Amino acid sequence: MQALGFIEAPFFSISAMLAQEAANAADIQILGFEATGNENLIIRLSGDIAQVRAALDAAEKLAPQLGASITTGTIPRPADGFDPMIHFPNGSNPLYGGRDQFLPTDYPANLEANKTMKPQAIGILETQGLTAILEATDAMLKAANVKLVGKEKIGAAYVTVVICGDVAAVSAAIDAGKNAVGSLGKVIAAHVIARPHDELVALLPK
Repeated sequence: MQALGFIEAPFFSISAMLAQEAANAADIQILGFEATGNENLIIRLSGDIAQVRAALDAAEKLAPQLGASITTGTIPRPADGFDPMIHFPNGSNPLYGGRDQFLPTDYPANLEANKTMKPQAIGILETQGLTAILEATDAMLKAANVKLVGKEKIGAAYVTVVICGDVAAVSAAIDAGKNAVGSLGKVIAAHVIARPHDELVALLPK
């Protein structure tokens, strides 16, 4: 096994931004996100040791700009028998209905489709409160020519919706979504990612 890297970060939205930064900064593979049972997720990645460290350095530099405190780690030479800690069956958490892991293998059709159908931009809006995200999603779809990619849950009423389209449309939709939340819930984060990396897009529904 190549070297492994880990980034523990709060919220799906922040984790997606950090994964994008890591993939752009180095030649690494994003193995997936793993839910921890609270608002945090662990981003798992692999590559040669220099590339993994470069990816983690990039994530560490971006995190303060996102207002996030993260923990990173590296395993240069994983022990024999360590693989089950990284690769194990996925499941759905019965408490909140979200996946335990977010894996590229969850949507195998994406891997081929990404080569020719990768979106110009994706928008990520995360709220605490399901009513808030429903209202916000409706507002986003009405505000601009964007497509709903899907929604993800990580527990504690944190829900993320991902949209795609051209940069201007996605930006307008995200602004409309934030404004629509109002008193219905709390906006955790709202981001637009232009030219999303293949490694990130592979983790998202399509």
